[in-house]
Order: sequence, then structure tokens, then C-alpha cells
Amino acid sequence: MRIPAHSVCTAIRDDIVSGVFERGSRLTEEVLARRYGVSRVPVREALRTLESEGFVVTRRHAGACVAEPTEQEAADLLEVRMLLEPLGAARAAHRRSDAHLKVLRGLVRLGQERARRGEGEDLRSLGGWFHETLAQASGSPGLIALLTQLRHKTTWMYALEPPARPADSWAEHGAIVDAVARGDAERARALTAQHAERAAAEYRLRRPGRESAAARAGRVRTSQHAVNTPSGRD
Repeated sequence: MRIPAHSVCTAIRDDIVSGVFERGSRLTEEVLARRYGVSRVPVREALRTLESEGFVVTRRHAGACVAEPTEQEAADLLEVRMLLEPLGAARAAHRRSDAHLKVLRGLVRLGQERARRGEGEDLRSLGGWFHETLAQASGSPGLIALLTQLRHKTTWMYALEPPARPADSWAEHGAIVDAVARGDAERARALTAQHAERAAAEYRLRRPGRESAAARAGRVRTSQHAVNTPSGRD
């Protein structure tokens, strides 16, 4: 059975983002093929895709390596994301479905409940799910793809500090959903821009090499060969 290159690409990207493959480290086709239980063909295709996304670079005499973004590149990335997320919210106000609204409202209720309980880890995953759903509601495949890639790269480059006032953050999420539900594109855009600007203060640039081996080991995915099974991620 031929494993699709996009499944291998997702697996390698996940391992880069989580720090399994450190910045600057070599990515050899043979080692990657063995790790994910696939042939070298989908690995080669995946590396080309990841290079186009900025996660991988090809170096003379070294081949494919994990990219090493500069601080300026990281800052630019965050700025672009802050510009595109409000656009996604504005489009969602016109294009969202009832299903999108149901999910968004459910996430806001859960987020507000978790915020009251002080469950920070749950809030982080719920926040990611919220912004992913809001992007999906924009109904723009190109914008969705860009925002998805930006979220991956932001997670790779930045550590997210817990918000000082999580209840306020989720109140902002709720206001954004209300604007989207009313079809008020300009208010949805403005509220999302304000929220993104405040959230940016919670991002701390990751410093390569300062993380302990134990911390890195704790982030290694347990399912290293998921792409070679029916339950693997797409």
C-alpha cells in the first residue's frame, strides 16, 4: 500500500513543530522512511512540500535540514497572522454555516467554564480549536490553508504563555462569535484584531538549545508510525 505523501508530510511537520527534530538537524530520506514505515518516495515529496512551507531548507553538502528561522522572520510571521485572522473572521460573518456557529458557541461555553476552573492546558487546546474553526468558517480554502500553516509555524517558533486573565480572553471569543452570528463583518474583524493584538503579548520566542533533554523527550509523539496505519493522521 502506498502511503500518501501528505500523510508523511503531516507526520514530519508535527515532529518538527514539537521539537523531535531540532532546528538545523539533518533530515535524511532513509532515516525518515524507516521512522514512519514508508518508502523514500513519499518522504522525498513531503520534504519538498515542507521546504515550500519554510520548515525545511536544502543545504549544499548536507541535503535537507530543519530550517533555522531568525528572530525577524518569527516577528514577521506573527504580524502576518495578526493581519489574516481578522480577515478570516470578517469572511466568516458572511459565509459561516449553522454547524460552524454551533461548534464555536460550544467552544466558548467550554472555554469560559475551564477558565473559571483554572484549567490552563485545556484552555490552550480549546483556543487552538476555536481559531481553527473560525478559519474554517471563512469558507476560503486559500485563507484556511495559510492560517493553518501560520498556526503550525507560530507553535514551532513561539511558546504561548497562559493569559493573565483567561476569562477576559474567552469573553472576547464570545463577542467575536456574536458578531459572526449577526453577520457583522466589520465588528468581527475589529474584535478579532484587538484580540490578536492582546494575545501577541502572550507569545515568547523559543530559544533553540535552551530546552532540557527531558523536556524534549516529553513532547515526542508516542505514535511514530501512525502514517502506516489506518488510524494515522491525514
